[in-house]
Amino acid sequence: MNYVVVSSIGAVFMGFFVLFVRMKAAKKPTNAKKIILPPIFMSTGAFMYVVPEFRLTPMEIGEAIIVGMLFSILLIKTSNFEIRGNDIYLKRSKAFIYILVGLLILRLILKAILSSTIDIGQLSGMFFLLAYSMIVPWRVAMYRSYRKLYKELHNQN
Repeated sequence: MNYVVVSSIGAVFMGFFVLFVRMKAAKKPTNAKKIILPPIFMSTGAFMYVVPEFRLTPMEIGEAIIVGMLFSILLIKTSNFEIRGNDIYLKRSKAFIYILVGLLILRLILKAILSSTIDIGQLSGMFFLLAYSMIVPWRVAMYRSYRKLYKELHNQN
């Protein structure tokens, strides 16, 4: 089996894992730490760029960041919070599931197409940067929404 197939299978499992975690998270109150920590934990993946095979050209960096930020808009639009009792919860959104599955399918298609022209190491670096560029703006927007509701909730009490 080649690397593209193996990494694509891994991406599918990760996509289902994210769906599962998101569904489970909507059942419990959220807090700032749950919003902020995932991008921080994910940032350790940037150590891949120490290895020359994963390094990107300035053009590849720009493309990955722009596409990631554009995709983040979909996630931002489908991530809303609500106050229930004295806690803040992430609202469930059916659109989020479809968007996440759609992004996963798009990722697999792009990987299949681009793997014939871009080295697998660079492609991995691009997809990591794309994902990180998607998650950071999404989490920043989530944090801002959370803080707004948090202030509202604590000003009422």
